[in-house]
Amino acid sequence: MSNVLIHGDTVRSPTMRHEIPLMVPDPILYSEVGGQRHVVVSSLERSRLVALDAGLFVHAFEEFGYDELVSGGTERQDAALEVFVRSCGALALDRATVPSDFPLELADRLRTAGVTLEVDRRLFETRRRVKSEAELEGIRRAQAAAQDGMRAAAELLRRASPDGSGVVADGEPVTCERVKDVIRAAVARGGASADALIVAHGPQSASGHDMGSGPIQPNEPVIIDLWPLDLESACFADMTRTFAIGEAPDELRRYYELTRESLSRSLAAVRPGVAGKELFRLSCEPYEQAGLPTQLSKAPGQVLDEGYFHSLGHGVGLDVHEAPLLGRAPDVLVAGDVITLEPGCYRPGFGGCRLEDLVLVTEDGAELLTDFPYDLEP
Repeated sequence: MSNVLIHGDTVRSPTMRHEIPLMVPDPILYSEVGGQRHVVVSSLERSRLVALDAGLFVHAFEEFGYDELVSGGTERQDAALEVFVRSCGALALDRATVPSDFPLELADRLRTAGVTLEVDRRLFETRRRVKSEAELEGIRRAQAAAQDGMRAAAELLRRASPDGSGVVADGEPVTCERVKDVIRAAVARGGASADALIVAHGPQSASGHDMGSGPIQPNEPVIIDLWPLDLESACFADMTRTFAIGEAPDELRRYYELTRESLSRSLAAVRPGVAGKELFRLSCEPYEQAGLPTQLSKAPGQVLDEGYFHSLGHGVGLDVHEAPLLGRAPDVLVAGDVITLEPGCYRPGFGGCRLEDLVLVTEDGAELLTDFPYDLEP
């Protein structure tokens, strides 16, 4: 068993948060040496990590001479880095595997001290793919909050009607910004946050991750894409629906029907052992049969800006985009993966349709975590 070394806080490092399921805002050092799990933290955090009762050997900075370093004039961050280096020496750690975002400054100090480091991005991606029970609970809470937000948005759009220059609800114009405010408030009531989200209308909805802005017009596509963060677990969810206020144009209805079929075919095939690229192939079939371009049917080197121009989905957990990828990559599903299925179809100058569900890969198939209608008219 190879040694493992991770550095970072649990707010910005999903890799660290997977090992330490607490909010720790300052960098700590986590190691696995000889089958034992060690963590080096400031005295401020020590008692909380001990209380986790997670099989960790918890070491305070003072154990490695932090007080002497600081009182001797060493700057605080330099003192912390020196403590991390000394802790590796005390644990007889002379070789370790690290994630790809391991900080260069600490890596240089460790290598100078004789520690050999090997970067293995895939190893740490794989460790996070099978979700813990606490992570699954957090994802479910985030998904419930996402559905609350989508429901609030749909209710606002349902009350809207044309007024000659756009659409109004409750006497006020319906804008992307207003819809976002309604969503954020509903998500917050569910114990999650949605600082970033997409409410894109008309031609904006044909442009991938355009966040959307301005007054919504009648009879045009409105794509709403939410990925709220559960504040307790730091886990994400992800979902998308497409709406039209008034009469959805025929082109949007065509995209909608093809996207519903694409989503249905891919969901039916989810199970452990299936390749992501096979799910992607299935998701492309309805569009290709309708004569629309996809990433699989395009010419090599061609850049698509219409049709189904993106992959089917991705993993979700402590990052909103993580392994596995459901596209042309070689990833294979495993039980415990949480993935999105989000086919879509678009035309520049018009807009598009995208539908996205969240799915847990189980031992014998899949569990749909999203429970929200697909209605085009809210």
